[in-house]
Amino acid sequence: KKIAEAAFRVNEKTENIGARRLHTVMERLMDKISFNASDMDGQTVNIDAAYVSEALGDVVENEDLSRFIL
Repeated sequence: KKIAEAAFRVNEKTENIGARRLHTVMERLMDKISFNASDMDGQTVNIDAAYVSEALGDVVENEDLSRFIL
């Protein structure tokens, strides 16, 4: 739910590109995990509301960053 809310808020603040925004938000969430994947063999990663807030907080709240990054 938190991921969808983030995509919705960015779409409201910037150009509304619909579900494509959700795709870019998901990519942003997975950046750290993907980068460190080779060191995480056998580990489970849980993406909860706190993780989403931490990973996207500044980008979602700052319109300039939203336009540039998402």
